[in-house]
Order: sequence, then structure tokens, then C-alpha cells
Amino acid sequence: MLGSSVGARRLLQVRPSPAITPGWSSASASILHRPKLTLASNLSQLLYPASFCTSPSILRQKQAWVAFAPDLGPLPRARRRRAPPTPIMERYCRPFSSSSSPSASCSSSVSSIPEGSAGAPSPPPSPGGPTAKQPSSRTSHPGHTSHAHSRRVGNNRTLNAAHCWEKDVTSTSTAAAFSSSPLPADPPAAPPAHPPSQADDNVPPHRFRLDPSFVQQWEDEDPPFGFNGLGELVYRRTYSRMKADGEHRERWFETVGRVVNGTFSMQKEWLLRQSLEWDEERAQGLAQEMYRRIFEMKFLPPGRGLWAMGTTLTEDRRLYAALNNCGFVSTQDMANDPSAPFAFLMDASMLGVGVGFDTLGAGRVTVWGPNRRPEARKTFVIPDSREGWVESVKYLIDAYFLNLPLPAFDYSSIRPAGSPIKGFGGVSQGGEILEALHGDIQGVLDPIVGEPVSVTAIVDMMNLIGKCVVAGNVRRTAEIAFGAPEDEEYVDLKNYEKNPHRAAYGWTSNNSVFASVGMDYENVCERVQRNGEPGFAWLENMRAYGRMGSPPDWRDARAMGGNPCLEQTLESFELCCLVETFPDKHDSLEDFLATLQFAFLYAKTVTLGPTHWAKTNAVMLRNRRIGCSMSGLAQFVTRKGMGELHRWCEEGYQTLQEADQRYSEWLSIPRSVKTTSIKPSGTVSLLAGATPGMHFPESRFYLRRVRLAKNSELLPPLLEVGYVVEPAAGDPERTCVVEIPVDVGEGVRTLKEVGLWEQVAFAAFLQRHWADNQVSCTVTFDPATEGKDLARALDVFQYQLKGISFLPKMEAGAYPQMPYEEISEEEYRERTERLRGRRPDFWRGGAAVEDKKEELLDKFCESCSTNVEDRNEEK
Repeated sequence: MLGSSVGARRLLQVRPSPAITPGWSSASASILHRPKLTLASNLSQLLYPASFCTSPSILRQKQAWVAFAPDLGPLPRARRRRAPPTPIMERYCRPFSSSSSPSASCSSSVSSIPEGSAGAPSPPPSPGGPTAKQPSSRTSHPGHTSHAHSRRVGNNRTLNAAHCWEKDVTSTSTAAAFSSSPLPADPPAAPPAHPPSQADDNVPPHRFRLDPSFVQQWEDEDPPFGFNGLGELVYRRTYSRMKADGEHRERWFETVGRVVNGTFSMQKEWLLRQSLEWDEERAQGLAQEMYRRIFEMKFLPPGRGLWAMGTTLTEDRRLYAALNNCGFVSTQDMANDPSAPFAFLMDASMLGVGVGFDTLGAGRVTVWGPNRRPEARKTFVIPDSREGWVESVKYLIDAYFLNLPLPAFDYSSIRPAGSPIKGFGGVSQGGEILEALHGDIQGVLDPIVGEPVSVTAIVDMMNLIGKCVVAGNVRRTAEIAFGAPEDEEYVDLKNYEKNPHRAAYGWTSNNSVFASVGMDYENVCERVQRNGEPGFAWLENMRAYGRMGSPPDWRDARAMGGNPCLEQTLESFELCCLVETFPDKHDSLEDFLATLQFAFLYAKTVTLGPTHWAKTNAVMLRNRRIGCSMSGLAQFVTRKGMGELHRWCEEGYQTLQEADQRYSEWLSIPRSVKTTSIKPSGTVSLLAGATPGMHFPESRFYLRRVRLAKNSELLPPLLEVGYVVEPAAGDPERTCVVEIPVDVGEGVRTLKEVGLWEQVAFAAFLQRHWADNQVSCTVTFDPATEGKDLARALDVFQYQLKGISFLPKMEAGAYPQMPYEEISEEEYRERTERLRGRRPDFWRGGAAVEDKKEELLDKFCESCSTNVEDRNEEK
């Protein structure tokens, strides 16, 4: 059992309707304050922001109170600058402290606010009799913006906002405000009411840290990694960061702690910068419950968040763009700024953000060619940085479109090949790949000098940038191109018989068409039968509708496209923030609804971080778009049925809308324009042992092959316990392939049993009842038997979908060492018996990985692969 007190355990393990049992002490009973306390009332105290209770609108207070915590009774008469009485929150939602008993933790946190003063609520009598008034530990009313008033920031310390920031912050950009100098030490503190945590002396006042003793309780707990060791291997290879000592890597309990600390640090800094309320003790309660739900994999941040949240990338360098999954940029305004879409895509891709783009700029601007006069030419020494590489590409493209001098590039400052890349990991490939990109771009533009830029030229330049990023040691790029279905030039871009030169780089993007409702799909579907592309996106539906079961509201009228996996509607230069929940890991709807609120809190927090792109901030700070997703749906439907999924979708969606209203008012930011999606998932769902998104598995029993460097430190533990490891086909000297037997669960239907029509119908169901953004759905079909049905299926479901793509089934053994290979139950049993229940010890010694490729991760949407082999691997 985690925690050294009943009170701590009650906070960590909330259960539906827990009754006080005879074995509990009277002190424990006093914490609960009621004979029974339901999950809704427990977590309402955690998830219901205190500052929202102090809203000046009394009507809004009452509506929110009754809607979110009906079992707590009516809201007492509001007083000026006083929160509603919340005795349960003041007692029950106490952060874990290993140094105090449950009763002590309730009484010792009393602040010095005089009874009856503003901010000191008067709790109602408990069922056992009258209760003495308890002073509140909460800070002043959030509307009170005086920079002189002091705020509580932890362990009864106070922080005066005037000591941290100047009263008048007039920075011209939000990014600049976030990039200001570190906060000074907080002023002299009052004597702590309970012993400070071990990290207090080292944590800046604007940062948040979980109680170290709480985190330590999880060290010996086994994480619920899924799929027979596959989840743990993927975590160890992909998301476990090197610690500060340079010799050991994070374990799961440490990764979760880093992510939660980073999330609440973003909240804390935001609120203090706006002179809004921050309650450290209440934040500890929230953070500890979020920690538990991530540790148990009831929800997970995206791979981007697991890797970057709480690191120097976000906390020191302020690269909040690294927390977002994907984006979109339109080429429509190339006449005003020809290089902007290409520079944005390259910059975002180098940060690990996959980007979609359109071809609307074709024909709108002429390629005039560069000024090649020798006297006009200037040398540009390319800095050894992401910004320097992007700037060089921008200069080159502008030279061609604006008749500017052709720069003479100097690559001497770029670090040599083999040098480590900090931040995202990996090793440098030197300046040769950038020099090659410059030459490739000139090769695209030179033949069309004096002509309007073409569709092919736009897509070629975007794809060549993606190829450069991949070669630069970011493991895969994620791009999606959008074009017109009637444009033969566009729809034939991946016909390498007509465009053989594009085979070398055309794989870097998935290609889709902007379909029109009512169009004829036959022509495009003929191409889909050959290689699965293009996909389909209905931009009119994306703009007009939230969930397709609701009336059109046109809240997204400015949308221009979507991200590479097409689960998010996006405006130009907009990024998307995703988070993933696993309903099949919940025993009750009540528990799932609580998880949704913590997942949404994570995602809403990510929207607080500005990017370094002004155009992106202008959109994102207005839209605050979120994609709260679900995975493991094939498993959930097997166990609970479609009727229960319908109920969980509907009630879950409404819960998220209420949470969005509360969190938005608490943080004083706009509500999110859209909130839900179904992402395709990939490595993140493997951690939890869940089927990805809405997709069905290839088979119940299969081998999942994972590639590792031959000198990887992960191989010896795998070999010791009995996993099959063999040299990789095509690269036997440097790479090995590990075969892991997987069982997705009894009764889970597979793609052999679920045909094209049912897959499309399932996507439409989720688009109607859950996703107000989009459902990322790749329908696997048999070209021989189902290819003829593609156009008819689109004709039927075009009124219920926003986007969809297709993937022809591949025959077993189509190429060596396919990522998935179906096996029999007998072979599965033989392979698992060989393991004898042993788990590989990936943490022994904890030395750094010799092959730096192991530091890389799926930095994009985890399943936005861009060719048939990769799409089969990640789906």
C-alpha cells in the first residue's frame, strides 16, 4: 500500500462510495466528515478550482456548484470575496505528507487568516455535529489584482507578486513575457505549519514540485506496462530520459513526476504572472491525483509531453511548441510572404511537430529567380542551430521569389557529423544534408523561373525539407499535403510511373484531397486502390460542425486544413495539443469521467505556453484547441459493448465541456474552440497495452518486431530472459530486431472479422458522439474484394465524416521482418513459456546508451507515418 497514512491513501485511491469501515480510526473518519463520500464529491474538491468559486457572478457560482457537486448540498449565501464553504476540500484534499498523521495534516495547515475575514469560509456542520470554523489556507480573491498582496506558494510561505514581476508588464508579445528573467527568491516566510519538503530550498518560487516523499512511495510499484513487456521496452527505448548525472535513465515513477511537475509549474507561473490565485496545498492534491492516474495509465500525455514536459526544453528554453503534436500551414498567402509556409514547416519539423500544408499558393506568385550579379552576392555564415538552418532556407526561397541576391552559404560553423544533439537527442549528420537541401530547392525552382509556382513545386519543396529533417536524425517526418480532387497533377504526385523523380522524397507526406460533399469519388478511388492515397478531408464539415450529431455552428469557419493524422481541424499556423485516455482501464463511468478532467487539465495547461511564432500565438491563444482522445476502443467494445461506449462518449463529452468552462475561468483564458478527437496513437498506446485509437488489431496473437541498434544496452536484458533477437534484414551489421509475442485479449475482434463498411461506420459513430475535432481513421481493406466499395462507402458516409484514409492489406511476408506478423495461439504459448514469467531488467547499471539513436522518439503524431510500410508498422 502506498502512503504511510490513511489520509494519504484516501487521496491516492479514490473509489466509488467508500464507506467508513470498522478498521479505520476516528481520525480517519473525521477527514471524510461524512459516513459516505462518493467519487464525484471527492474529486469535485480537487477538480473544482477555488478561484471559480469566488466568481463575482453569484448565479454562475450556484450553477457550477450544483452541476459539479450536487451531493454537497446548496451553495451558501455568497459573501464578498469569500469562497463557498468547502470543509471536505479543506480536510480531504490535503496533499500527502509522510511526516504527519491524517489528523495532523488537517489541522496543521491552518493559516493565519483571522476568523471572519475575507477568504475565511465558514464550513457547514458535519453529519456528526457542529464543526468549529476553520481558517482557509487559500489566497486572496482572484479578482484582486493588487501587486502588493501576498500569495501562498507552499508550506505556508507567502509570495508577493510585486517581488517577482514589475507591476506593468508591457511586452509586445506573450512569448517575451514568458521569457523574462527568473524570479528572485521569495520574501521572508512565516514559520511553516508542517515540515517543508526536501526540495523547497532548491525550487524557484514560480515552479511547482510534488512532495518528494509522495513520489518516493511509487518507486517500488510495478508500472502496468502492457503487451508482455513490449510497453516497457518502448518506454525504455523512447521516453526514458537521461538523468542529470549522465549515467542513469529515468524510471517510470520519475518520468511521471517530471511531467506532473512541469504541468503544474506552467499553471503556477501563468497564474502568478496574471496576479491570479495560486493555492499550493490544493495544487499538491490535484498533482498527486494526476500523478496516480498517469502512473496507472488511465490517461497519458502524448509522446511529445512524456519526452519534453518538465525538462529544460520547456522550463528554461521555453520551447513550448515542443509540447504540441502537429500543426498546419496554408500557402494561400505566398504572394505576401513566399517563404513563410516553408520556414514554418521546417522549424516545426525540427522541433518534432508534424505539419500539414495545402497547395492553394499554386499560380498565385511568380518565381522571378534570384539576382545572380556577383557584386550583389553576400556570404551567409549558417549558425549551428535550428534557427540558423531555417533562416538559410528562408533566404534561399525569398531570393527566388523576390529577385533578391542569391546568398553564398558558409557551412563551416555547423558541427561535424557524429556530434551529439542536446534537447531532443540524436547525433548530428553535419552540414552536408543542409547543403543538399539547398541544392534540391534550387533544382525545383530553376526550371520554372519566370512562371507561376506550381502544385508540384510546392509539394516537392515541402517534401525535400521533410527528407532533410529525417536525415538530420529526427527519426521520421510527418507531413500531409492537401489538394483539389479534380487536379490531375496533384492526385498523380504519388504515381511514380508518371513522376519517377519523386520516389526519392514523395514518401515524406501523406497526400489527401479536400473533398466536396456530393462529389463523384470514382476517379480518386481508382488511385486509392493502388497505394491507399490520397485520403479525404471534408473542409466544409470541418468548419461547420463540432460533433456531427450536433447542428452546424461554424465555430471553426476560419479553419484551413488539418494535421498529418487528420484528427484535428486547424487554422493556418495553428498547432494542436493532444492527450490520450484509456476507457478500458476504468471499472466505472464515474472513474472515467474523473480521469477525463485530469487529462483535460493537462492539455489545457499546455495551451498556456506560447510558441516563438507570432502568427501561431495569434491563433492558439484565441482557440486553445485541444484533442482529448480515447484508445483501446476495440478492447472496450469487446468487454462492455457499443451501448456502453455510446453512454461513455456522451457523458464524457459533456463532462469535458463543463471542465473546459471551469478551467478557462480559473485561468482567465478563452474556452477551447474544440475539445475532443480520436488520435491514431502508436507508441503511447503500446505503453498501456491498448489497441491504437479506434483501430482493430491485425490478429489476436502476433509478433511485434522492434528495431534496436546492435550495440544497444537494451539487448542483453532481452536476450537473458529469452526473447528472440536476430540481425535486421538490410542492415545486419548495425541493427537487430527483437520479436515480442503479443496477445491483445480474448474476444477482441480483428481486421479479419471487421470489414471496410464496419470500420467506416465506427468512425462515423465516434465523429457523431465524441469528436468535435475529427476521428483519425485508416480503414484497412482488401483491394480484391472491397476495392469496388470505396466510392460507395464515401458516398454514403460523406455526411457523417470529416476525414478518412485507406490502406490496402498487405500479404504476410510482403517484405522481411514486417513489424506485425500473425502467429498461432500455440506459438504464442511456446514463446511466452520460454520467458518463464521473467521481465528484462532494463535498469541494471543504468549506463548511457552507446548508440545515440536510442535517445530518439516518435516526435510527431505517433502514427502519422508517411509510407505504406510505416503505416502498417504504426497502425
